[in-house]
Parts: sequence; structure tokens; C-alpha cells
Amino acid sequence: MVIGKSISLGNTTDQSINSSLLNSEIEVGIRQRAWVEVDLEAIAENVRQIKRLLSPQTSLMAVVKADGYGHGAVAIAKTVCQAGAEWLAVATLPEGIELRDAGIKKPILLLGAVHTEAEVQAIAHWQLQPTLCTPQQALLFSQTLSELDQSLAVQIKIDTGMSRLGTPWQQGLEFFQLVQRLPNLELAGIYSHFATADSPDPTVMRQQYYRFENVINEIRDQWQSDSDLKFPLLHIANSAATLADPNLHYDMVRIGLGLYGLYPAPHLESVVPLKPGMQIKARVTQVKTIEAGTGVSYGYQFIAKKQTRIAVVGIGYADGIPRNLSNKIKVLIRGNLVAQIGNITMDQIMLDVSDIPDLQVGEVVTLLGQEGEYSISADDWANILNTISWEILCGFKHRLPRVNINSK
Repeated sequence: MVIGKSISLGNTTDQSINSSLLNSEIEVGIRQRAWVEVDLEAIAENVRQIKRLLSPQTSLMAVVKADGYGHGAVAIAKTVCQAGAEWLAVATLPEGIELRDAGIKKPILLLGAVHTEAEVQAIAHWQLQPTLCTPQQALLFSQTLSELDQSLAVQIKIDTGMSRLGTPWQQGLEFFQLVQRLPNLELAGIYSHFATADSPDPTVMRQQYYRFENVINEIRDQWQSDSDLKFPLLHIANSAATLADPNLHYDMVRIGLGLYGLYPAPHLESVVPLKPGMQIKARVTQVKTIEAGTGVSYGYQFIAKKQTRIAVVGIGYADGIPRNLSNKIKVLIRGNLVAQIGNITMDQIMLDVSDIPDLQVGEVVTLLGQEGEYSISADDWANILNTISWEILCGFKHRLPRVNINSK
């Protein structure tokens, strides 16, 4: 359908195009092949559940980087803000601009590092809070903002053992003092990041915590008690640390994976009830019968041992279904578990539907999600691939439309 053209319905032509009909036809098109279904109410409830773990003095920062972990950043950001998230976090400058351009007013922390005057100017224009990791960065921000005659709230990151972004904790006080005295910089936060918070063994996490505490105590000793300035916000807990230990909550916690209804580790599943917000669905595009001895898909990694009814489904590795899952997963049709067979191809997969002889073209297949008593999660795929659920969620490509359900 071409939007703006007339639509012919039987003998009637409506030149104005009824908006409800237009929306209905667009929706049919979106769900024609394959799509990501996002349950916004599940996301909102996850926020509410996690906030019940926090004291009234602790804010929740919702991490919506990587397009909201594949769920759709703008819709997720609006949903979590309505549900009680006070802050948002993104990884890149374009991600932050996208949220501001969508009218989102909440404070947004930019987790990644930037190094050019143009980026600093854009950050100032869109009123994002940057992360400063090095003295060179701090000097660049101060100089560029001075030229703009503008001040900006910033946060500094202390590397307590992640060995990624951040100033080494041994130089934490010195870095704080530099940022504090540079003009046009308003220190709004100090934070770090755990490397092993999802481990049942808290040894490394505790070491990082003590290092962070050491830096903060040194900074407090330097803080002028008679100053009108508010002490910077402190935060170090990701989803795993938030669930593991309330003593790590500080002024704010950064919730990523938990927001989307998955747990960072099995031993944390009993802390709070969470519900996955994403389902992956596709439609059957052809059904056929093959005889015993017939190979299926590239390389014939599956050869039928008997006469087999197969279904072709319109989704593949170009959509984010890892090819290494070939012949290793099951999907759901009508609440039944059905085996995927043959190598997963770029745009299609094949299923053994011998037990559903009346299956029709157009029926919906659930690759991730729940139907009846069975559910398939990103964790299930991650376990097969020896990877993590984060990678699975972020892997679904943009040619899969995001369809939001249960939105308010």
C-alpha cells in the first residue's frame, strides 16, 4: 500500500483514507514476516519491582543504550520514566540525541568517552551529562565550554578494577581536584563499574567496593563542609550488584539487564520477580513434505530419517538468529515445542512440523517468548552458544520491526 493514494474497498474508493484503516494496514504489514514484540507493561513492572528494593534516597538509572538492549530506546525510555526511573543512561552521543529529539527531559548520562570539540558542543547543546575519564578529557571540556560561555554538569568515572574506562582509583582524588577547579565544569556525579558482580563469589566485587570507598573518603576529606555545593551523586551498582547487596546502592543504581526482565546470574533470580519484555515472532511462509534421505538447507547438516513435514519460516541470521544455533533450538507453534532443522540461513529457517499436520502458511511461530506451559528465553540461547543474554538481546537487527504491546 502506498500512503497518500486512494484505497479501493470493493466498489468504494475513499480518497481521504480513514486513519484507523491506515493504521490497521500498517500493522498487518509490520507483522507480515517477522517482528520483535515488546511488552511495555512488563518493562514498567520490572522498574517498579526493582524500585521496591531501593531506599527512598536511592534513584534508579535506566540503561537504554544499544537501542534499549534491542527493545527500542525511545519507547523504553518513555515507559521507564513513567514507571519511576529518575535517570537514563546511553553509551553514545547519537543515542542521547535520539532521546532528547523524542522530547525526553530526564537527565541522561553518556557512559562512553568523547574526545572532540564538536562532540562537546553537541553534548552541551542537548544537555547530556558526559563521563570524564582522563585529565585530557576534562581539559577539553573545560576549554570548549569556556569558548561557548556555558557550564555543564559532568560525572567522573573511577576505574576500580574493570580496566576499561575511568581514571585509576589510585589517582581518583587528584582527578577529582582537577575537575573541581576547572572552570565551566559542574561535578554532578562520581561512579565506577563492577567487573564480577554477577559472580556468587563476591571477593573481587568487595575489592572494588573498598577501592571506591577509599577514593570517596579521600574526596569527602577535601570537600568544604561549609560549601553550598551538593556532594556529587555516587553510584557503582549495576543490575547484579543492585540485586546482590543493598549496601552498594549509594545514591543511585544503574539497571540494564534487569530492566528487560532477565537476571544477570541464576543465584539472583529469587531476589525480585522480573518478566522478560521481548518476544521474537515470525510467520510460516511455506509448508511441504520431504521424503526420507532428503537434505535440508545449506550443507545438508540435517537429513530426514523418515518422511517429514517441514515449515519454512521468514526469519534468519540477518535478523539476529545466530547461525550457530542451527539444529540446536526449538520454537513454539500453538503452544507446542517444534525442532528447528538444517542450517539457519540469512532470511529463513526450517522446522520439523510433522506433529502439526494441519499447519498453515501464515501461522505465527514464537522463537523467544512464552506460549502455554513452555517458554524460551534469551538465556536458553545464550547457554547453547556459551555466551550471555545481553548479546542475544542486542543482536536482533533493525529490519525486524518493534511492535509495542500493553502500552499506556
